[in-house]
Amino acid sequence: MKRFPWILTVLTVLALILLIGLGVWQVERLKWKEGLIAAADAAAAKPPAPLEQVLAEGDLEFRKALIVCPGLASAPFVELQSIHDGEAGVRLISACKPAGTDFTLLVDRGFVGDGVTARPRVVETTLPLVMVGEFRTFDKPGAMSPAPRDGRFYARDTAAMAKALNITGPVRPEAVFAITAVNPEFPALRPSAPPAAFSNNHFGYALTWIGLAIALAGFYVALLRRRTKKDIP
Repeated sequence: MKRFPWILTVLTVLALILLIGLGVWQVERLKWKEGLIAAADAAAAKPPAPLEQVLAEGDLEFRKALIVCPGLASAPFVELQSIHDGEAGVRLISACKPAGTDFTLLVDRGFVGDGVTARPRVVETTLPLVMVGEFRTFDKPGAMSPAPRDGRFYARDTAAMAKALNITGPVRPEAVFAITAVNPEFPALRPSAPPAAFSNNHFGYALTWIGLAIALAGFYVALLRRRTKKDIP
């Protein structure tokens, strides 16, 4: 009679614990992601509010604000390489120091396709402009991100953009996307905010890990039965 496969049993039990643990973790991640998506949808559904009210609420992600930006329509800008609805182009990023504040926002004024060579004029002015902007947060660019060249950026680097725009003083880390026209006289500039990039595959991942655990358990049971049958004379 063959000895009981203790080593195989211990390894199988450890593997099952790991696989089931990963499955449970993915279920927990699923609940977290669903809460995140619900919060984002709720924030996006709120009507625009004055900037000071939005800032006081604390959670800015997807929140829309009414912002007064003096001179924004003719402010200097840097270009950020981007794709919009499958079209390559750039987004124009300008500085906005909202009236009555001590900080600067980096405002994404909109998208211009690569086929358009014209740009909005740059003229120093303090003419007030009221816009609706949507707050979004982004991770800092990684070490492998391409460096900016000739005023064009290839990653949303807040510090580098602020430096290129000669901004002094504090700069908010969030990006603000204009969702109302900043330059109605220049229709090639299309204001928009990128869609929410939430991937929610955690349920599928959980099924995968649990499925592997079941398959492993089945393989182990089948192996034991095979060994038992061989031991029967």
